[in-house]
Amino acid sequence: MKLKSDVHPLLSLLFHCVVWIYSSIIFLPWSLFSGASVRQKRARRSKAVPMRGPAGPYRAVNSTQCLASSLRPGCDTLDKVFATSAKMFPRRDCLGTRVLLSEEDELQPNGKVFKKVILGDYEWLSYEKTFQAAALFGSGLAALGQKSKCNIAICCETRAEWIISAQACFMHNFPLVTLYSTLGGPAIAHGLNEAEVTHIITSKELLESRLKPILLEVPRLQHVIVVDKKPMAWPGYPRGIMVHNMTAVQELGAKPENMSRPRQPPRPSDIAVIMYTSGSTGIPKGVMISHSNLIAGVTGMAERIPQLDENDTYIGYLPLAHVLELSAEMVCVSHGCRIGYSSAQTLADQSSKIKKGSRGDTTALKPTLMAAVPEIMDRIYKNVMTKVEEMHPLQRTLFVLAYNYKMEQISKGYNTPLCDRLVFRKVRSLLGGRTRLLLSGGAPLSAATQRFMNICFCCPVGQGYGLTETCGAGTITEVWDYSTGRVGAPLICSEISLKDWEDGGYHSTDKPYPRGEIIIGGPNVTMGYYKNEAKNQEDFFVDAKQQRWFCTGDIGEFHPDGCLKIIDRKKDLVKLQAGEYVSLGKVEAMLKNCSLIDNICAYANSDESYVIGFVVPNQKQLTALAGQKGIRGSWEDICNNPVMEQEVLAIITEAAVAAQLERFEIPKKIRLSAEAWTPETGLVTDAFKLKRKELKTHYQDDIERMYGGK
Repeated sequence: MKLKSDVHPLLSLLFHCVVWIYSSIIFLPWSLFSGASVRQKRARRSKAVPMRGPAGPYRAVNSTQCLASSLRPGCDTLDKVFATSAKMFPRRDCLGTRVLLSEEDELQPNGKVFKKVILGDYEWLSYEKTFQAAALFGSGLAALGQKSKCNIAICCETRAEWIISAQACFMHNFPLVTLYSTLGGPAIAHGLNEAEVTHIITSKELLESRLKPILLEVPRLQHVIVVDKKPMAWPGYPRGIMVHNMTAVQELGAKPENMSRPRQPPRPSDIAVIMYTSGSTGIPKGVMISHSNLIAGVTGMAERIPQLDENDTYIGYLPLAHVLELSAEMVCVSHGCRIGYSSAQTLADQSSKIKKGSRGDTTALKPTLMAAVPEIMDRIYKNVMTKVEEMHPLQRTLFVLAYNYKMEQISKGYNTPLCDRLVFRKVRSLLGGRTRLLLSGGAPLSAATQRFMNICFCCPVGQGYGLTETCGAGTITEVWDYSTGRVGAPLICSEISLKDWEDGGYHSTDKPYPRGEIIIGGPNVTMGYYKNEAKNQEDFFVDAKQQRWFCTGDIGEFHPDGCLKIIDRKKDLVKLQAGEYVSLGKVEAMLKNCSLIDNICAYANSDESYVIGFVVPNQKQLTALAGQKGIRGSWEDICNNPVMEQEVLAIITEAAVAAQLERFEIPKKIRLSAEAWTPETGLVTDAFKLKRKELKTHYQDDIERMYGGK
């Protein structure tokens, strides 16, 4: 999608003349030495082939004989993978954390107080030191009574201690129960009780805010291990619960009698992680992931990252309780990469907790690899494009011309080094300036945002598709495939079939592309849900060759080159009163690129004839629009103003028509929300997926109003 601008005809003509002269001069050497023809050939080749008929299963062209299941010979459990990396890269940097120099409270114009921090450089633990820290911690946990094959929980923010704890558990065959740090008390208690946990690893902040209020609801819990160094004493906790510092547990593990204690290493089929999903519907489910499952998934993901080695630096900030982040970090550990830790509040120079004028984490770390969910990429896209709109007309015109020129060039396989250096360098510096690959997962990424990241950050976006139930592995686009809207071909560890869905009208015999429910099979498909046999029977099955398969509930179509496109989801499909089917996810995806929208949830009742929507508007854009209409007041007053609802609805309708949505798919009424949807509000998951059930409950009065009940 090209950017539009009020380009002066003479300036446009001048730009195109310069481009033509420049292209003519460099055409011959650039054609011979740029590698464009090779990239185009790779982009156009078949990436996967159906093994039997149009429904599949589809396999990557380099895994048609058998599916990959391991990175290296003999490394069939996660503790062996880490031990091998520690031997191969003993003195290489492994885990990095920034030093906190100072923090202060900053009063905002609205009276709220934000905490701002100034952070120093990254301090690093080598692979050898990380291995030693994990070994001592594992021995200490065993000395505290943690038994092999007995579950241990972790509820902690993404940080170096999370991975050290995980590796310690892998070494001693303690199945690790992962819980999101943003889960509510009842959900955390449910996970701890269901998994019969006696030991939990957490942080000081989460212990005080999340765990302390529910300790009495978890009768089996005996030991709480806090990863922070201070304080050393923890008074005021219920009798029978002991609170320890991580350092103290490591010191306990270092005692000769504990170091010499024999450990029981895991087998490939043993449970490595019980990962509780973020729960977009109902109570979180625990997914049992074996060592062999995770290794297969990591093997598949690593194959899609060219030239991955110890020279790469990865920035970790997504929740490690999410399979995307855990898998990505395991990929890095297995290849000797550096992992520098961050958070969404300190990621960039402009992030909410970074004091103005000081460096964000990407500036300090300069990562080469990064994973992100579409919600974060959409925010970056909208923020940059808003700044483009505020540029001087001449600057804006040059940016748009360069943007459209580069989009045309990359579609032909060419690089644009001059544009990258002169026009996009400042945008690229937002992520440190060295990023060579962005991995997107968790939800579909819009074509406009993907193309923006390709162009302005000067790197490919590997859009992936996978689920907790498949170790995050399924598909990832290849780096030289610059097409948009697709999620790539199956990874070398998995194969994908399409299952007919009669109710939705999707069939593997559809033309021009076979369509149906996506079914993923392979060694990365997990062991099933913890203590939930009924759900296991519904979602998992084993074929005649003893291969496990998972029914995703997502609807996809395969293109002739073997790449998959996600086109619908069973749970998102609603039948209106007149019989039309509306894909709520499709409506949301089409409208989220509207600059006035930060987030949107489409809703439809089968007893009604039209779609409605809940919208989190962009505060800057909506405030400016309100000023144009002469509407004053607080942010809440503006959002609650019926006139503003109608103004935003008109803009949404215009965007929907431009996106070629059907008449019955366009929301007829909306509710503006002054409150942003964050994992803390309970209205979205940690991966920023909408929690439709919670959103429906939250906006029940508005639903009744918009459908005429009130």
